[in-house]
Amino acid sequence: MFPLRFDVNGETVEVSVTTLLNGGYAGRSQDDVAAHVAELAELGVPAPTSTPCLYPVAPYLAMQPDEVPVQHERTSGEAEWALVVAGPEERDVLLTVACDHTDRALEVHGVAWSKQAGPDVLGRQAWRLVDVADRIDELTLTAWAGGEKIQQGTLAELLSPQYWLDDLRERGLLKPGTVLLSGTIPMDSAVDQFADSWRVELGDPKTGATIACEYRLDRMPDPVA
Repeated sequence: MFPLRFDVNGETVEVSVTTLLNGGYAGRSQDDVAAHVAELAELGVPAPTSTPCLYPVAPYLAMQPDEVPVQHERTSGEAEWALVVAGPEERDVLLTVACDHTDRALEVHGVAWSKQAGPDVLGRQAWRLVDVADRIDELTLTAWAGGEKIQQGTLAELLSPQYWLDDLRERGLLKPGTVLLSGTIPMDSAVDQFADSWRVELGDPKTGATIACEYRLDRMPDPVA
């Protein structure tokens, strides 16, 4: 398992991931989430018993690659932010961009299973959460699938980092090595999500700064069986 490395204002911060968690159905409006659950159910995706959800994922799936191997064409990313607990102090909690690459063919059999079939791609830069906490809802998330914009919104659409910090604290997981992805914002259904590349940006309108993660997909050969 390779450690993640983040550029935080010119300082390199290294984190060995021990716990990786994916938030799901994590919109701030749970009425909207309920409507989304109903839409997914019509597509055959099993409905959760309660929302929001939290899916444990194998820690080695937290990566910072330029290329992601996939087994077939029905996989896609999701624009998300990620919390990275880099140390024991409040100032050690980092915020970065992330893309949860998911096997959509497997998702209809179980969301938790699909989370294990692709990596959580994180950016190589991060901000200290305390430095942007006063304007967290103004931060933007934007994603492009194959160069076409597919997601655009703000962090106000999702449960806040503070919500998840409190949740992690209650679970005894607010400790160095924990990484949590936020869940995602709606996709533009007119854009093909099954593209050969993904790019996600986390933006700060106040400063104009952005953090990005970007990768290409590499289709693996068919199995020999």
